[in-house]
Amino acid sequence: MKEGPRSNEDSGAIADATVVFDLGGVLIDWDPRYLYRQLLPDEAAVEDFLARICPLEWNERQDAGRTFADGIAERIALFPEHEPLIRAYDERWIETLGSAFDETVSILDELRARSPVYALTNWSAEMWPHATARFPFLDWFEGILVSGEEGLAKPDPRIYQLLLERFSLEKSRILFIDDNVRNVTAARGLGIDSIHYVGAKELRAELMRRGILSE
Repeated sequence: MKEGPRSNEDSGAIADATVVFDLGGVLIDWDPRYLYRQLLPDEAAVEDFLARICPLEWNERQDAGRTFADGIAERIALFPEHEPLIRAYDERWIETLGSAFDETVSILDELRARSPVYALTNWSAEMWPHATARFPFLDWFEGILVSGEEGLAKPDPRIYQLLLERFSLEKSRILFIDDNVRNVTAARGLGIDSIHYVGAKELRAELMRRGILSE
């Protein structure tokens, strides 16, 4: 007889939950500092540029579907003296990509051996092909929802609902992993069990505690 769902008594989590991963900051090291450290004279200049001229909030609009052409034009209009640096965000975007987080990729590999795995990522549709060309493990996912392709981005509740509908997932049977507290909070607010990712070691320990990975 097939066993029913196994639950962890302490957390209430379903031990055979389907796991949904965020990508940037969890499996892939993405940071625009990698590019701008090559273009600006010191760390202070890099931080000023990324806080004031091309801040994360601006980049998030590309993740939500705005084209880089429109985003770049907006910032050039505001800061014309920095036009070459602003254009670099688009033209040299691939240099913002670091390596994969190998220890987390190993966890992903273990998880996919037990059940299908999925991904929900905030990523520009235009830049997404750079990721798929560089990181073969993206083929391991049963499905990936890319915010820029959908015109929605975390923490908008609609993108979590779209994830469930697109891949026929049951909210009560998935576990979502993200490094952004805002995104984790939004998922939990919808009743989705979630882990705030702070590192591979901590993630492995939490998955073992829940009975999702074995020692």
